[in-house]
Amino acid sequence: MKKKLTLLFFMISMLTNAQSNFKSFFDLSGPKRVWVFFHPFKAKESYRISQEANRVSDSIKKTNLLDGDASGGQVDAFRHAYWMARLRQEIGKSAASSLGKAHEKENYKTFKKNQLEDGVVPDEISSIMDLHNNEEGLELTVKRSELSQKSLIYKVVNAIKEGKMKVIKKNKKGDFLTCEGEIISPESLKGKWKNNKCLAASN
Repeated sequence: MKKKLTLLFFMISMLTNAQSNFKSFFDLSGPKRVWVFFHPFKAKESYRISQEANRVSDSIKKTNLLDGDASGGQVDAFRHAYWMARLRQEIGKSAASSLGKAHEKENYKTFKKNQLEDGVVPDEISSIMDLHNNEEGLELTVKRSELSQKSLIYKVVNAIKEGKMKVIKKNKKGDFLTCEGEIISPESLKGKWKNNKCLAASN
């Protein structure tokens, strides 16, 4: 037991140099703590790339490249695909993929606590969408690729416009729709992990 604790604290020290960062490790969800435990040398780089993906996505949202929808729309798809592509560049496909899956496990825990992720309570269809877009993003690059950030951005955008990613079906007002095109009332979605939202091609 003592050896296991020593190993844990060693790995945490690889991730952090300050007490505040040490505390941040324990603020992570269980699935992400497990991921850090098994990928101690990749954790700090993955955190940096995660911040980068959020910054780039926020910038994309302000342009007319995509639909501007960061919660179930093209910008949401972009964030996940770009995140995975960059992670694969820096830490490899397997580690990137497992981090993406840990994030989705975290989303279910977030739902159970009725907390928000990107401004909304997560649900099953959002998780399915994210996992699909993660996998598509992983195929856009390889480890140690010298593809520039600008080139990768356009590669992800093009894949979205070609319909390779998934988005959640909505009308122009932002109402969620069923696969038959019927408006889903917000009240019917409250407290439900499974619902009748519909996935659609990203184009």
